[in-house]
Amino acid sequence: MQILKGLSPLGIYNTIILLVPLFILVLYIGFQQWRKRGSAATTSHTDVFTFHMVILELIGVVGFTFYCYGIYTDGQFIIEVGSGLFALISPGQTLFHLLTCVERYLAVVHPVIYLRLRQGGGVRIRNISIGCVWCICFISASLQVIILARVISDFVLLVFSSIVVCFCSISVLFVLIRPGPGEGGGNRERVDQSKQRAFYTIMAIMAALLLRFLSSIVTTAFFVLMSGTCQDYVLIWSLFWFTVPSSLVLPLLFLQRAGKLPGCKH
Repeated sequence: MQILKGLSPLGIYNTIILLVPLFILVLYIGFQQWRKRGSAATTSHTDVFTFHMVILELIGVVGFTFYCYGIYTDGQFIIEVGSGLFALISPGQTLFHLLTCVERYLAVVHPVIYLRLRQGGGVRIRNISIGCVWCICFISASLQVIILARVISDFVLLVFSSIVVCFCSISVLFVLIRPGPGEGGGNRERVDQSKQRAFYTIMAIMAALLLRFLSSIVTTAFFVLMSGTCQDYVLIWSLFWFTVPSSLVLPLLFLQRAGKLPGCKH
């Protein structure tokens, strides 16, 4: 039974390990940009959220490595270490996507406020928000031993994040579709390319996040309702395949903005 329970985690691990070069590439390009522009240049909030997201994904790869190794060597301590690292990244992945959506919402719906937040005050708010996310991650890891508390906290976070993401995404899409000054009658052919790119970006983020949120909610429900049989564990781990698009969307959008994505001119 232990081997059967490990089949799904191993398949997920084989997929996630293939994403490691992508995550390392994002950090490498970000470091090159920072070194080229110098400390005087302000990195965009979206890029900073992406870097922290990638770091979390790499921590998740390490956690999955420990977890799978512990399963096949029957090492309970190693399994707990891997589970703890995975518990560390789970809320962070959700919250960094949430912060990205809020940042894009402000940029489109409240551009004046967004321009003010790009200065020193906005950077402080961004750094405080990132610090709070990491604190929540460590609190979640500490709740790993209390399964019920972990399940309830994850469920509340997922529901709250889903509501906020839907609100931000729908608001941004409404503003982007609505004709601006001089675009009479809502003729889409006259909408500039920047609005079109923003439209497709928001659609990609919203789709990936909703897929992640819905699959995570279903996973949480299985942990609460199912009896813990081998088949249930395989089904629960299989649901994590639906979280892979959300791990890809921010790194790929970063590479697109940096002009490093093959086949993309802009």
